[in-house]
Amino acid sequence: MVDDAQFTSYYGRPIIKPPVWKSPDVPLYLFLGGMAGSSSILAAVADVTGRPSLTRTARYTAGGGAIASVVFLIHDLGRPERFLHMLRVFKPTSPLSVGSYILAPFGAAAGATAAVELLGWFPRLKRFGGVVSALFGGPLATYTAVLLANTAVPSWHAAHDELPFVFGGSAMAAGGGVTMLFTPVAEAGPSRRTAVAGAAIELAVMHRVESGHGIVSEPYHEGRPGTLLRIAKGCTAAGAALTVVAGRRRAGAVVAGVLLAAGSLLTRFGVFEAGLVSARDPKYTVVPQRERLAAKEAAEQAAKQNGHAPTVTR
Repeated sequence: MVDDAQFTSYYGRPIIKPPVWKSPDVPLYLFLGGMAGSSSILAAVADVTGRPSLTRTARYTAGGGAIASVVFLIHDLGRPERFLHMLRVFKPTSPLSVGSYILAPFGAAAGATAAVELLGWFPRLKRFGGVVSALFGGPLATYTAVLLANTAVPSWHAAHDELPFVFGGSAMAAGGGVTMLFTPVAEAGPSRRTAVAGAAIELAVMHRVESGHGIVSEPYHEGRPGTLLRIAKGCTAAGAALTVVAGRRRAGAVVAGVLLAAGSLLTRFGVFEAGLVSARDPKYTVVPQRERLAAKEAAEQAAKQNGHAPTVTR
């Protein structure tokens, strides 16, 4: 008699192929795209409510963030034409394809709006471009979470219900924080409210990601990803609290904005690296599979004892 063998994988090799996306390119793309998306919405709100300084700052933030995010995406792809190839086919079932058709019009509209804002040309075109970019801003801030969760990477896929809210809240915190930095406090009310709301959403939902998915939640609070996310939570919580307490004073707004932007950036790095850790370690693939199999067998056994057919959950 020998002990039961505990299967992990063939010679301990990863069972799934880890993503080949590069760091820091992809985390920066995630952060800048989210910040740009939320800033475009802030710009539209500020334009409608008569806040010219906030409108200008948010348009610059949206346009600059959009252009920078595309630069990092293209650098990760390796060749610029690969991004253009992504636009050759539209597949509604592919988050990557849908995301490409969100990023392209948003980048064009936000970049053009920022350019005419800087040059002072075509005031009607500015408003039209701002509205177009705002329409795509929300999807841009969250589609990258859907893209990650749609993979087979255990720690991303298990959190498919929560990651869009994490990324959306993080984008709101970043956009609100950055626009607070460069806007007079008298006009920055929408930025403060957006930042505080986004921080609250991010912190609440991220707690669920870190603790609600059994073993695949481990990478979010262990090792380097755990360290990044703990610092991110500290920055986000401190930035939100400072916004509430001292956000109407210039010094408080500046410090709070920096903390919120830093927290959002570190959240993207932490989530990204947690996924890579879960892809490389076979246990994050094997253990959940065994747990699901055991639960299915237990349900079938209970159904047999109760004398009726089991319900199969796919």
